[in-house]
Amino acid sequence: MNDKQQDGLQDPREKYPKPPFAEQEQPWPGLASKMDPKPDHGEESYKGSGRLSGRKALITGGDSGMGRAAAIAFAREGADVAINYFPTEEEDAKEVIALIEAAGRKAVALPGDLCDEGFCTRLIADAARQLGGLDILVSNAAYQQTKESLSDITTEQFDRTMKTNIYAPFWLMKAALPHLKPGSAIIVTTSEQALQPSGELFDYAMTKAANSNSVYSLAKQLAPKGIRVNGVAPGPIWTPLQVCGGATQEKLKEFGKATPMGRPGQPAELASIYVQLADNDASYATGQVYGAMGGGGLP
Repeated sequence: MNDKQQDGLQDPREKYPKPPFAEQEQPWPGLASKMDPKPDHGEESYKGSGRLSGRKALITGGDSGMGRAAAIAFAREGADVAINYFPTEEEDAKEVIALIEAAGRKAVALPGDLCDEGFCTRLIADAARQLGGLDILVSNAAYQQTKESLSDITTEQFDRTMKTNIYAPFWLMKAALPHLKPGSAIIVTTSEQALQPSGELFDYAMTKAANSNSVYSLAKQLAPKGIRVNGVAPGPIWTPLQVCGGATQEKLKEFGKATPMGRPGQPAELASIYVQLADNDASYATGQVYGAMGGGGLP
């Protein structure tokens, strides 16, 4: 055992796989279980300490990516967790449900399309009913398709991007408000794209800027009610979002290489951020967007 291992240190540059990655493509919305390498959501590594005991959380996009990492961490911290996901992601979702239950917590699976306002309203009601309440809402699900030119973005794509990334969080947060008591938390997954937009992610970047601003605005509105609102802004993270149209094959092969860390992040590396923002210990943190960008430096 070397000195670094004895000290409990781990070089973050070498902790996870680096590019180049194999070419791979999946139909939208993609499955984490079929990615090479498979993403790490903290399945083996995350250890809880009761920080969210008795809490009740709903996480959209909870089958994979940051949503899955948050679901695993929340459950191991003592929360009951409901996850929403697109129906074709059932294979990944079943794994998450099993992991939540293995942590001794209640798990609720609520598949459906967030582009539908009626479903979003029912989703909140169903989560609150099956969990016996709701005090953490993580609006994490997103739609991203890379297009080299503005001319290549169809109205259909633009509409789905807006509805998934902007309309759905609005519908969900509005429906959740009657359930959220003082001490509750809303967490929105935004992106480095909010402040450093890529040319080929025109519509997605627009929505992430809106997500960040929704955090800043709603936090001011809800602080007098004792409800905190914060955001998490990832850089390049290894999730199915990238292999089902979110990145070109050329970009995918070198994904994360341009960061100072020299690699993409893994969902597990953001789990503790979501926990911290949901935890009562973070009681003075609201209207904040926490970055995890491998050295990108924003926000």
